[in-house]
Amino acid sequence: MKKTVVITGAAGFIGSHLCRYLLEKDYSVIGIDNFITGQKKNIEALFSNPDFNFIEHDITKYIDITGSVDYIMHFASPASPIDFPKVPIQILKVNALGTHNVMGLAKEKKARVLIASTSEVYGDPLVHPQPETYLGNVNPIGIRGVYDEAKRFAESMTMAYHRIHGVDTRIMRIFNTYGPHMRGDDGRVVPNFILQAFQNKPLTVYGDGSQTRSFCYVSDNIEGGYRLLMSDYTDPVNIGSTFEITILEFAQLIIELSGSKSEIRYEPLPEGDPKMRRPDLSRANNILQWKPMVGIRDGLKATINWFRDELQ
Repeated sequence: MKKTVVITGAAGFIGSHLCRYLLEKDYSVIGIDNFITGQKKNIEALFSNPDFNFIEHDITKYIDITGSVDYIMHFASPASPIDFPKVPIQILKVNALGTHNVMGLAKEKKARVLIASTSEVYGDPLVHPQPETYLGNVNPIGIRGVYDEAKRFAESMTMAYHRIHGVDTRIMRIFNTYGPHMRGDDGRVVPNFILQAFQNKPLTVYGDGSQTRSFCYVSDNIEGGYRLLMSDYTDPVNIGSTFEITILEFAQLIIELSGSKSEIRYEPLPEGDPKMRRPDLSRANNILQWKPMVGIRDGLKATINWFRDELQ
């Protein structure tokens, strides 16, 4: 019998890659999404696969799954800065009520569950790079607080179910991930820069561009998440890249790789925007024997080519 994996947020950027990855590993996959930010086109090609079943459902309401479930991967949540002021209550609800329902399903089915947390739990960090032991510097009432605090709450809910009900849990703290299937309008720097470059429009850099990010290609993210799911480790684990680049350097790289004639336009830095972001990957290296394999240039070329194909 094939093992069954439930994936919430299955039509999202990372969720849709997860569906493909697990189907290729010969799992039976049940995808759940309500399309608040997920896109049906990300998973339509999977509908003909007999090992893939899709349920359109809002997981802030009770989740009813027939039959056995071996694993749950909880990736449902709007996650882009552009979503924070648009759907703040939905973000809070899916990470609170939704995580509660996911944990209830895991308890009922005796399934192992991995939740997708985020580097945003560290806020605007005062420690660099960020180890999992760092408790963060988060503004709970800022624009970004609805996502930062929602994910912190989801981690707390996960550990409560682990300690009180013995649910077999994993926590994956995802750092900036990019690749095919990103929404063009999601407001994150990768699609923003690529689409501006395609149109030879100025690339919008906030502040002086000295703030840093560490970008992890989606295939590396998926492999790290799967290794964590299969491990025996229950404390949070960072999954990301240690290759740190300034936003200005990143913009210049996008211009180069896309062959664009764009220039740089500077805008004021948004409220709460982290000044630096790079994971300490010691846990992932030592416990999962995992490290990112796709270099920034190769990953960006693949992403640029995918966006180019999408726009044709």
